[in-house]
Amino acid sequence: MSDNPFILGWEEWAAFPGLGLPAIKAKVDTGARTSALHAVAVEPFGPENAPQVRFIMHPIPDQPEVEVICAAPAVDRREVTSSNGDSELRWVIEARVRIGGREWPIEVSLTNRETMQYRMLLGRSAIKDDMVVNPTQSCVQGELSFDLYKDFPRRTPVKRPLRIAILTREPNNYSSQRLKEAAEARGHVAEMVNTARCTMAINAMNPAVYYDGRKLPRYDAVIPRIGATMTNYGMAVLRQFRLTGAYILNTAEAIGASRDKLYAHQVLARAGIGMPTTAFAHSPKDTKNLIEHVGGAPLVVKLLESTQGRGVVLAETRKAAESVIDAFRGLDANFIVQEFVKEAAGVDIRCFVVGGRVVAAMKREAAAGEFRSNLHRGGQASRVRITKEERLAAVRAARAMGLSVAGVDLLRSDAGPKVLEVNSSPGLEGIEASSGKDVAGLIIQRLETHVQAVTRPPSRRKVRKTAGGDSPET
Repeated sequence: MSDNPFILGWEEWAAFPGLGLPAIKAKVDTGARTSALHAVAVEPFGPENAPQVRFIMHPIPDQPEVEVICAAPAVDRREVTSSNGDSELRWVIEARVRIGGREWPIEVSLTNRETMQYRMLLGRSAIKDDMVVNPTQSCVQGELSFDLYKDFPRRTPVKRPLRIAILTREPNNYSSQRLKEAAEARGHVAEMVNTARCTMAINAMNPAVYYDGRKLPRYDAVIPRIGATMTNYGMAVLRQFRLTGAYILNTAEAIGASRDKLYAHQVLARAGIGMPTTAFAHSPKDTKNLIEHVGGAPLVVKLLESTQGRGVVLAETRKAAESVIDAFRGLDANFIVQEFVKEAAGVDIRCFVVGGRVVAAMKREAAAGEFRSNLHRGGQASRVRITKEERLAAVRAARAMGLSVAGVDLLRSDAGPKVLEVNSSPGLEGIEASSGKDVAGLIIQRLETHVQAVTRPPSRRKVRKTAGGDSPET
């Protein structure tokens, strides 16, 4: 280390001459590896082998009317995990930062820091060997002023409409139409995209999704409504949309976990969430053990690929259970055996979770002579008041699966709530009709919290002093 180190305080004033940013207040954080710069309406452009990124910067936290349009060559796209554990795919650029009398190149990622006090975070990878951070001092390298922006144009902030893709093979069903209506009612643009008609061009710097041979535009967010028969391909399409920079309401990984009933129950068990005792085996010799593991008959046998109550059988006697299990094995079917919660009496509770809270709930009662309460099997839905314990179980189950939006089905047992299933594409018709809640609108609001819409999109006017640029990373 140099005898005369370059001292940085816990906050410093910085400038990015190549981006046309004369003054930025930055937090110096050695706990963060990478640096970050506030950016909204990030838009890649240029040739695939040399992409550039255009973005809007609001340098003054309490004056969103001051905006600078910046552009810089992209050097990478990188998965960055924030301090709260959220991961985000960000564009990374190299920019020359000036602090005090010193200027040097750093890599910075672009992310929306609209809710942050500082428009820039200076991470430890940008701090050179001859630099020392003194956490007790502020602005050691001198102060700049936001007055440097006094001659910059002012624009009244406008609510930027989001471009939302609803990924579904059933664009005319109730859930898809309600999501489209709710998005448009809040000023956004929602487009139906048929999962099966998507193709993917996979590369590092300019990934794209094509639809019937036509390159799709960049979407701000994607709402997946993937049917069970399209799970694997649908997850691949979702991953590709994420590579393009879209916010995915429910990630491919979370959907995959919820669709694999065996793995889903293992995830719930690991999280300590109450559920019916479940057993699984491969060998035909284990039939008797499977029955014993769940406490004997009556019991429920479920195909792992079952949806809407299909492939779910109640075996009321031990003999019937052995017959059903042997029949499923004869078909090479994958299935689980589950405890039958008799006291539930054909009734379950659907809790609709959005963003970590239960926003609506309904009680589903099976039709006469039927133990399955699914609405597709003739079940009746009605409003229900859930307990604090049931609310907590639903929230924990959705969180364990990593789902932002989920329909959590649970039974009321003598031992407390037991989670049956966590649905990653829950229908809206029954829950909205029985609860009277605008669930679709709440889902769109959830999108808005992750894809902030209060800004203005890049105009096609001349970019201010930025053509060869820089840009910071979060």
